[in-house]
Order: sequence, then C-alpha cells, then structure tokens
Amino acid sequence: MAASKFAIITGASTGIGFELAHLAAQNGYDLLVVADEPLIEASATDFRRHGVEVEAVQADLATIEGVEKLIEAAKGRTVNLLCANAGRGLGHGFLEQEVADWRRVIDTNITGTLYLLQKVVQPMVARDEGKVLITGSIAGFMPGSFQAVYNGTKAFIDSFADALRNEIEEAKGVTITTLMPGATETEFFDRADMLDTKVGSDEKDDPAKVAKDGWDALMAGKAHIVSGWKNKLQAAAAHVTPASILAEQHRKMAEPGTAEEHDDE
Repeated sequence: MAASKFAIITGASTGIGFELAHLAAQNGYDLLVVADEPLIEASATDFRRHGVEVEAVQADLATIEGVEKLIEAAKGRTVNLLCANAGRGLGHGFLEQEVADWRRVIDTNITGTLYLLQKVVQPMVARDEGKVLITGSIAGFMPGSFQAVYNGTKAFIDSFADALRNEIEEAKGVTITTLMPGATETEFFDRADMLDTKVGSDEKDDPAKVAKDGWDALMAGKAHIVSGWKNKLQAAAAHVTPASILAEQHRKMAEPGTAEEHDDE
C-alpha cells in the first residue's frame, strides 16, 4: 500500500544521497530514487527494508532527457519532498580538462538540477506544500584551484537556492534548504580523479552524519545548514578572506600530487 508521503532523491546510489534515502524511508516516505549507474537497483532493495514503496530509475541527470525520464517515473504523483543531491566533480587544472568532461560537471550540477527543480517546485508552490533539500557545498565559498569548474557550479547553486527561496517566499508551505557539506567520504573523489590530492587522501566527514544534519534542517524548514563544526569555521573564514588567499589554500588541498607531500609530513 502506498504511503501518503512521496519523495524523489537524486544521486541516491551511494554517499549522502543514499543516506538521505534511508532517512526518508525511515520517516515513512515512498521513494523514487535515481542515479546514473546500475547500482541504484541494489540501493533500492536496501531502502525497501523500511517497508515503503521504492522505485529506482537509472538516468543521466546531466541531460534534459534524463530529468524527464525521472519525472515520468513519478507517474504524476504529488512530490512532497525533493532531495536534489546528484552532483559530479572534476579534478586537475582546467586547461588540461576535456570539454566533454567539464561540460558534464556543469550539466549535472547546474542544468539538470535547475530543470528538475523547476519541474518539481512549480506544483509545490501551486498547492503551497513541499520540502526541498539542495546539496550545495562549502566549496561554493572559495575559488577552487584544480577543481575550478566544480567549485564554480557550487557557488552558482548556493546563490541560486537563495534567490529561488526569496522568489517563492509567499508560498509559506514550501521550504528550500541548502545543505553545504565539506569533504565527505563518498565516491566523489575517486570519480573526480582526485585520490592523489591532499583533500582526496585526508580523513573526511561521515556521509550518514552529513545527511542527518541536512535532514534535520530540512524538516525544520531552515534555509541553510553547513554540516560539521570545522566546515562552519571554514565557511565563516571564507567570507572575510581575500579570493587570492582562498585560491592558494585550495591549491594546497586539490593540486595533483599533494597527497604524497601530505603523507610524508
């Protein structure tokens, strides 16, 4: 039997999205989960242990067609909760990157995310009910040397979420929460080819803790949540530090080869 609450969660096969899907299922939401890899089917089996209905879709949310495939899978059902969590990183210097690779980061993190938000939030505002969690990043607060496109997309998302929240402020029943984690223990750094960097090799935050911080803020209708006290300090410092210094600090974390230097200290 279908639950009365329905959630869409993107990037749900691993990491923060996987943990958010578990939290939603534990809280009685039927799920539509999506990722761009077959692993999403196995993850869906895991979510069904909570006794809710779960539908899994493998789709590329870097494309308009992928987002439409996801929307069609909802079969017109009212979406009470959206976790727009799908994202993609890319390490190394921008001038070395293939056009197709950096475009995929932009299309996943920005274009696909915005199209999904427009499709889902329009009916939420029309009925004055719904909760949205957008996964931004504290990376959006600093110039991302050797991760320039990714950090730029997160700066866009952090800003866009603030603007959208203001645009729909008359819809009091709709909340938009931005989750801004720091480096988190997920597949992100492997997929971004950043395992040879300091940030890729350092200890990272627990995705379950990050997801719980995001979930609690989402349920409380908060505008923002920076997960983790170290990240809160870093985010606060970024607001008063010159961009040139932030860029140099980021270089020391993200430049290829810095993992070895770090390990030798």
